[in-house]
Amino acid sequence: MQINFFLIPEKSSAKYRICLSVVPDLPQKPFICETPFIIKKEDWDEQKQRPANIYLKQHKRIHVHLNAVRVQVTALIFKTRKVGKTSSLKGLTRKIREICSAERKEYAEGSLLAMMKSYMEDKADAICLSTYRRYMVFMRMIEKFEGFTVRHISVEEVNPEFIRQFCQFGKEEHYTQSTVSRTIEFVKTILNYAERKGIITKVRQLEVPKVKSVKKVMILTEEEIARVSEAEIPENLQRARDWLLISCYTGQRISDFMHFNNGQITEIGGKQCLSFMQKKTRKEIVLPLHPEVLNILKKYGNSFPQAMDTTIYNRHIKKIAALASISDPVNVRKRIGFRGKDIQVEKWQSMTSHIGRRSFASNFYGQIPTPLLMQATGHSTEQMFLNYINSVHYDRVISLGNYFEQLYASRNPACP
Repeated sequence: MQINFFLIPEKSSAKYRICLSVVPDLPQKPFICETPFIIKKEDWDEQKQRPANIYLKQHKRIHVHLNAVRVQVTALIFKTRKVGKTSSLKGLTRKIREICSAERKEYAEGSLLAMMKSYMEDKADAICLSTYRRYMVFMRMIEKFEGFTVRHISVEEVNPEFIRQFCQFGKEEHYTQSTVSRTIEFVKTILNYAERKGIITKVRQLEVPKVKSVKKVMILTEEEIARVSEAEIPENLQRARDWLLISCYTGQRISDFMHFNNGQITEIGGKQCLSFMQKKTRKEIVLPLHPEVLNILKKYGNSFPQAMDTTIYNRHIKKIAALASISDPVNVRKRIGFRGKDIQVEKWQSMTSHIGRRSFASNFYGQIPTPLLMQATGHSTEQMFLNYINSVHYDRVISLGNYFEQLYASRNPACP
């Protein structure tokens, strides 16, 4: 059986109607059906039979529906054939119209997508918005994969062959290896969830592909933080600089530090501390305030600066870093078009609100016991915490070099 999408010109416009031909069984003549979607010819990828840019809002919607048509029409034809009947043009047209007009997605019973939906509904009260959005990214990938394989994927079918095909799909669609691996990790989570419901799965047979690339954590070194603190900047950037320094000395996400307030300050053992609940993890954090943070609070009458919009804050800290001459070349992955690409930029250009949290973890690592740092950042495991550590810490490299020279000099006093 074959399902192919193609374009036919619209009579009253310069756009084209997306149609499909369905060949249930050769040599039976194909059914030609129209969809409600129209598109410009230059926006259509004839080879992949879909919109060329599937990340434009309008084209994304078309692509999602075309994938659903491909999968559900195939399922309908096999179901009809199983009961000894033949498909009809009228029945297929009605099904296509139904799929394309549906506002809410319904997933096949027993499918991987249905189990994902059930899992997310069960976790709705326990996860934050960012986690929910990440789960939705994984679901969208599986939806696209079903379009790629032209069939519903049941929970029982998730096996090593599924992993192989999914990796092939990721390669053809130019997804990064880390994106593919994270999605497979989520699939394993779903299978474990299914087993708790009494469904037998092959989760123990699955191996997640290892990511070969080494992730480099972007941080501000202690020397760079000092340059930010001392740089001459215009008045309109002062507040953003103070928040950046606060983030570097508290190690919190912007969703937390931008909402710090005097009501969270408490005194414990003669030390000024912050007591708050992390928005993402819902963990209670009690954090002693660094002297640099206390100095900043004095500037604002022993209070925190006024909160800032995240977009404006990210824009301002880039300007601050540029004025502080934080311009060493760094390699980053930047979205160009609808895929990430590795490019080299000046460091200030790559700065975002999360750099303070990473800088805190990396700069104090090795100087302060790791359990104490983890208590401050709210990480549950050391492995998660170490993801925030810059593996190439140049201050430590220089210190190690100094130790080498001192040891060599102590053992070879005659050498200059």
